[in-house]
Amino acid sequence: MRGLREQVTGITDTAVAAADGLLIAADTGDSIDPEGLAALAAAGLGLARRTADATARGVLRQTVTYGSHGCIAFYAIGETALMVVLGDEGVDVDRLHRVTHSTVDRIGSILTDKTPEGV
Repeated sequence: MRGLREQVTGITDTAVAAADGLLIAADTGDSIDPEGLAALAAAGLGLARRTADATARGVLRQTVTYGSHGCIAFYAIGETALMVVLGDEGVDVDRLHRVTHSTVDRIGSILTDKTPEGV
């Protein structure tokens, strides 16, 4: 997740959470409560998933919320997790989306990697 900051100017914080809001990992500043961020992101992603489903838009991939001081992007990681990225006013959202997809894929692979039986 820290690599995202190096690739996209303007990213301030990132977190990965289970779909139920349980924090898995975070790279956040002192002003952000990572557990609270995870819970809110899961709630937001859940609403977006329900909206996409109710309007027959297919499987939700991402959603972005814009505020007066930046944006918050939510990325679905399969059905069981999500990544949330906070950016300041200068973040390039198009670049963020391009770069984040490979990160989401890697995180998804890590989270779904199963330990072989008998180990």
